[in-house]
Amino acid sequence: MNKCYHCGDPCTNGTFPHRGKAFCCNGCKTVYDILQDNDLSYYYDLDANPGTSPKEIKGRFDFLDNPEIKAKLLDFDEQATQIVSFTIPAIHCSSCIWVLENLNKLRPEITNTQVNFPEKTVRITFNADTLSLRQVVELLCMLGYEPVISLDDFDKKERRTDRSLIYKLGIAGFAFGNIMFLSFPEYFEVEEFWLDRYKPVFRALMLLFSLPVVFYSARDYMLSAWRSLRSKMLNIDVPIALGILVLFIRSCYEVISNTGTGFFDSLAGLVFFLLLGKFFQQKTYAYLSFERDYKSYFPIAITRVEPSVSPDASSREVQIPVYQIKPKDRILIRNGELIPVDGVLINGHGLIDYSFVTGEAEPVAKKPGSMLYAGGMQQGGIIELSVTKAVEQSYLTQLWSNEVFQKKHQNELQSLTSKISKQFTLGILSISLAAALCWWFIDSSKILNVFTAVLIVACPCALALSAPFTLGNLLRITGKNKFYLKDAGVLEQLAEIDTLVFDKTGTLTTTSKERIRYTGQSLTEREESLLTSTLRASNHPLSRSLYALLQDYDIQTLDHFEEQPGQGITSTKRKQQIRVGSYAFVNQLPPDAEPPTDLLTSVHIATENGYKGYYSFQSTYRKALKPVFEALNPDAELLILSGDNNREAPQLNQLLGMPVEMHFDQKPKDKLEFIKKLQQEGKKVMMLGDGLNDSGALAQSDVGIAISENVNVFSPACDGILDASRFEQLPAFIRLAKKGRQIIKWSFAFSLLYNVAGIALAVSGNLKPVYAAILMPLSSISIVAFTTLCTHYYGSKLQAVEKNEKNFKS
Repeated sequence: MNKCYHCGDPCTNGTFPHRGKAFCCNGCKTVYDILQDNDLSYYYDLDANPGTSPKEIKGRFDFLDNPEIKAKLLDFDEQATQIVSFTIPAIHCSSCIWVLENLNKLRPEITNTQVNFPEKTVRITFNADTLSLRQVVELLCMLGYEPVISLDDFDKKERRTDRSLIYKLGIAGFAFGNIMFLSFPEYFEVEEFWLDRYKPVFRALMLLFSLPVVFYSARDYMLSAWRSLRSKMLNIDVPIALGILVLFIRSCYEVISNTGTGFFDSLAGLVFFLLLGKFFQQKTYAYLSFERDYKSYFPIAITRVEPSVSPDASSREVQIPVYQIKPKDRILIRNGELIPVDGVLINGHGLIDYSFVTGEAEPVAKKPGSMLYAGGMQQGGIIELSVTKAVEQSYLTQLWSNEVFQKKHQNELQSLTSKISKQFTLGILSISLAAALCWWFIDSSKILNVFTAVLIVACPCALALSAPFTLGNLLRITGKNKFYLKDAGVLEQLAEIDTLVFDKTGTLTTTSKERIRYTGQSLTEREESLLTSTLRASNHPLSRSLYALLQDYDIQTLDHFEEQPGQGITSTKRKQQIRVGSYAFVNQLPPDAEPPTDLLTSVHIATENGYKGYYSFQSTYRKALKPVFEALNPDAELLILSGDNNREAPQLNQLLGMPVEMHFDQKPKDKLEFIKKLQQEGKKVMMLGDGLNDSGALAQSDVGIAISENVNVFSPACDGILDASRFEQLPAFIRLAKKGRQIIKWSFAFSLLYNVAGIALAVSGNLKPVYAAILMPLSSISIVAFTTLCTHYYGSKLQAVEKNEKNFKS
């Protein structure tokens, strides 16, 4: 009876021949056609009969059409865009990732797929107008990747711990200990009647103990190597699997033919130490992941509205860390802020931009009572939300990593690692075969020893571990020091920076100690109230400073709010209008119109009755500004881009004590074009801004860092967030990134030297397989220990810098 080419089931109800293949039903034939027509026929080269018959899944997932059930499963549902996350246990190799991340070729309605390989999860974004959640799940099932769907699990939000590695490690350790115990008479060549009499029994027991080691504990290495070879690729598991097989086959031959005791002790030791190194690596990664949760990415604050104790008093606004938000809290979202949690809109008019989630830039209008999802950015006035869910670590992290606004860093060290690992595998296979051929002519009795020792002692794993552990540790260290970077690629780019561009307001200046003075016509009480409500909705540093001065006035819910970056704000309430911003903006004049003569930064006010006056700000520059510029100047070109006028240029020059190129009256587009021009000149540019008007320049630069003072504006356009209190440590952070590159290169050199020495001993016939089995995983552990100690050492120097700065300030 024929078997179905797609799902492998017997064709019990007749064969459906098509394109020279046999199928059990029209469903399997259709899936095959879809894969062929979309250049995904490679899918069948990865596994034999990888799919599932549509007959088996028909009707199984009809419950996903239920709106209540669907709402519990979806992460996001807005503007016909739905996002869902599934756990898929069948994800096991890079081939699975390849198939799942090409779902858009099968169904164009699927716009994006992100696979989390370690956690075996997939996050799918699709157009709900033309594709239902049920159809998405059925497509996954037909491809052989059935998701785990349990509403109880989704409600509890609990993840099951995979303990398979612990079980494999335990079995390998148990077998290793017992095989070593049974091998003692062989080691010491004890001549005793009963030992000699039962030697075949002992050897048979060692063979039995080795079976679960090879076929269970070492199973992952075998499968990985097999899939790699079937895909015509070479990964680092190929030489490992080959070494295990050579040891096992040779040992079985010696025991069965009664010509020797074999190397079962070496085999069990090899697998045990490999798994021990893998367990150590897994624990270290888990630790690094815990250190870099969502608190690291979004550490500053959100505004929570707290009811007053007295019934007569108004509620008060309190800044709290994002991770302290709880259900039923009332929070304020200002213009330009990203909504960190799901919630219900209770006050204000929402104009939500979900481009961070969906890629669609068209804002969605929301009225009170509407559900708002995490990841939307408010583009109008201030709104108030009632929180329905606490902050979810995974969701915010996914927002930060969304490819819609993710910058593609060229990870040269990681590419070098992959290239070396591939060439290393080919080199080891060549060396082992050449060494075996040489010993054929010298001493044929050593061929197997030499061949086996070379395959075992070679360790490309150590090369592969250098970059991830070094950069992972550095990310943890910088995060603890309130410098929060998006990923390891940012650290590598940071080490190559040769040009630093600074915004002025909110970056070089601090908003917490500004002297403000008003000049002009007095504002009426209604105008003061409208001005306060308008400033309350803005996140611009000057708006925040002025709001802190005027916040005692009554707060109104605005009918209309519009903020034009770099120019100003317009708002209305009951036909009363106010404009706040530059002189040209509030008077609706050409951009180059001259404001009243004043040496200070100013914010101008105009109402429907005409121009009223302006608030002037005596900027307070950061205390460590001069030391920071002096420390950065020898290694990088320094520039200042500001949207303000040039009236503070003499004061800034005097404060810095060095010539620095400055450009004033720069609009957001001007800053973006300026960064592009620098990059066209071949410069590696780092932009530091407040994350508001500088978003375009931050996104364009090689490394964009947002300086955050006291309000988290959630600006994923940047590559990192630097707490304003750690501005003094900026030079130290850049030095730390450069040291990280050195550590990785030292690790490469150390690993290569170890492998050269080990392979030389193995080829010469002086390295026994048991020693090679122990040295191989120890090399990986030594690399991890080396990178950890080095990064800890340089991280402690960063702490010393911080301590000295605190002493200096005191």
